[in-house]
Amino acid sequence: MADCLIRDINLAPAGQRKIDWAATHMPVLRSIAQEFAATKPFAGLKVAVSVHLEAKTAYLALVLREAGAEVSVTGSNPLSTQDEIAAALVAQGLRVHAWHGATNEEYFDHIRRTLEPGPDLLIDDGGDLVSMLHTEMRELLPRVRGGCEETTTGIIRLRAMAADQALAFPMMAVNDARCKHLFDNRFGTGQSTWDGIMRTTNMLVAGKTVVVLGFGWCGRGVAMRAKGLGANVIVCEVDPVKALEALMEGYRVMSSLEAAAEGDIFITVTGCKHILGKEHFLRMKDNAILANAGHFDVEVDKVSLAQLTAEVCEVRPNIQEYRLHDGRRLHLLGEGRLVNLAAGDGHPVEIMDLSFAIQALALDYLNRRRGELTKGVYTVPPEIDQRVAELKLAALGIQIDRLTAEQEEYLRSWQVE
Repeated sequence: MADCLIRDINLAPAGQRKIDWAATHMPVLRSIAQEFAATKPFAGLKVAVSVHLEAKTAYLALVLREAGAEVSVTGSNPLSTQDEIAAALVAQGLRVHAWHGATNEEYFDHIRRTLEPGPDLLIDDGGDLVSMLHTEMRELLPRVRGGCEETTTGIIRLRAMAADQALAFPMMAVNDARCKHLFDNRFGTGQSTWDGIMRTTNMLVAGKTVVVLGFGWCGRGVAMRAKGLGANVIVCEVDPVKALEALMEGYRVMSSLEAAAEGDIFITVTGCKHILGKEHFLRMKDNAILANAGHFDVEVDKVSLAQLTAEVCEVRPNIQEYRLHDGRRLHLLGEGRLVNLAAGDGHPVEIMDLSFAIQALALDYLNRRRGELTKGVYTVPPEIDQRVAELKLAALGIQIDRLTAEQEEYLRSWQVE
């Protein structure tokens, strides 16, 4: 317990059972763990991890420890940390600073403490580790070899830093790997967002009008699952190509102000701020539900919502009812934070098996190329994607075809014979 900040170490047994369940259903990461345990690629190195602190993340942290690293862990969202998971990691000897429901000040103190040992490598989810290193803790920058970023929002921040020539070390854009965004963002976000909404509200989705704001990979997944549940789906976009794609997928497409008057459930999935604001709230139906599946709690403008409100109360766990001055009620889920984690268990374990396998291999790749990679944002090499996909198919007992030498030559040649 020395140099750790958690709620209750006595929760460790319950947390360990959750971690064991996750590990059982993560065959790809388990295979990489066996390799890392033998080769110890991170021996003598310190790794700082800031990812949603639940069972799948805990297993990734333990894999890094098996690879020889000294691991410090914190959460990337105050409402997604599970206290029993934090306790289980401490019981296994990891350094953890995190608890559920941390205040803003506590959250950033936890990040600060996670960085204090001076990391050689880091895994970030949303960019708060990287941001603090470049602002408050710049004295640690010379030691950092680089890191990996898990989510779209974090990569946006990293690329902005790189454009300003502010990024001091190489970062791998794990979110952009095919085995990450094609599965995690679409199937993971699609399923876990609705899991969080349905378990929190206990309401029927079929027949309702669902407004999905943002049609990136995450928005595609959310819209796809809403349609499968029987909802009437409206998509709002700023990108005309994505808007056209949504239309041809069979969704209604309109501006967010038009959609505000029609929606029963609103889900923001953009990575931007104030997607739903005062003008939207003024048009919404009584009892509309507001949820966010973007990384930060800025997509729903909570300040403007509060200004329109006469009274706020919690009507169910993770549901805040804002009773407006005109009597209408708007219901915000999970304080506007990531609904799939603030009100659920996050992505399915099999999805995170792929994502965290990419994380582990990308961090190893970055470390092995120390000195070759200069500061900046890097794409994950295709061979890592290929390996993770092959490991997953093998775990499922699935065999696929291979090109023959003749076929490979045909594809390389411009002269057709």
